[in-house]
Amino acid sequence: MSLRAPVLLSLLIAAPAAMAQDAAELAAMTSPWSGSGGELGFASARGNSNTESFNGRLRLRYTDDDWVHSLDLFGLRSRSESTRTNDDGTTSRVSNTTANRYTGSAGSALQLGEHRQITATLRFERDDFATYDRQSSFGLGYGTRLWDNDRFSLDAQIGPGVRRTHNSETDETRTGLIGRGFFDIKYSLTANTDLVNTLLVESGSYNTFAQNDLGVSVSMNEHLALKAGWQARHNSDVSEDKRKTDTLTTMNVVYKFK
Repeated sequence: MSLRAPVLLSLLIAAPAAMAQDAAELAAMTSPWSGSGGELGFASARGNSNTESFNGRLRLRYTDDDWVHSLDLFGLRSRSESTRTNDDGTTSRVSNTTANRYTGSAGSALQLGEHRQITATLRFERDDFATYDRQSSFGLGYGTRLWDNDRFSLDAQIGPGVRRTHNSETDETRTGLIGRGFFDIKYSLTANTDLVNTLLVESGSYNTFAQNDLGVSVSMNEHLALKAGWQARHNSDVSEDKRKTDTLTTMNVVYKFK
């Protein structure tokens, strides 16, 4: 009996400590999911003319040992409504869709070491108001970090690929080889303010597509942030009545996955 009492007492003392340690280790485990999460922006005007504009984005990243999988979805839609006076003096409401575009991309990367990987990326785009109303591409590449310090990083991917496009003016579908480059810049302005810039280039024999996304986000707490963004999209080969470059300015609320 004299030996059992100290043993029981030591177990009673050690059990809560072990449980607390296990709970701390469980809390310290990081989720395989990460990314900027969801972005949402909406604008509405009412009066002599009514306009509505919506844009949303979802970015996810999943890490599984040496593999990193990513998903990026984007949608933009804008609509206007105004009053038109007819020849007989009557009036009618006219509704027009002024923007309707959505894109999706998915990729996987095999880590070869710190900041080095082999990548595979699939991208699809639909834009009702562009010369190429449908574009899809698949690319393989090698990625590495070109610059890295506490506040600034620059990642790059480059490699070959194949692209398929549909020309809305000529109803022609073409498939060809491309060279693909992707560059990702991140800079921490302050403890809660980040500047990010991504540049995608897909260049082939009949068209060079480039998209640059510049954004400044200010974190309000661990999960929510406000983001101001500017996007420029360029196609080198377009019809005569189309502009080669489109721009989009957004102010969005961002939910971050932690």
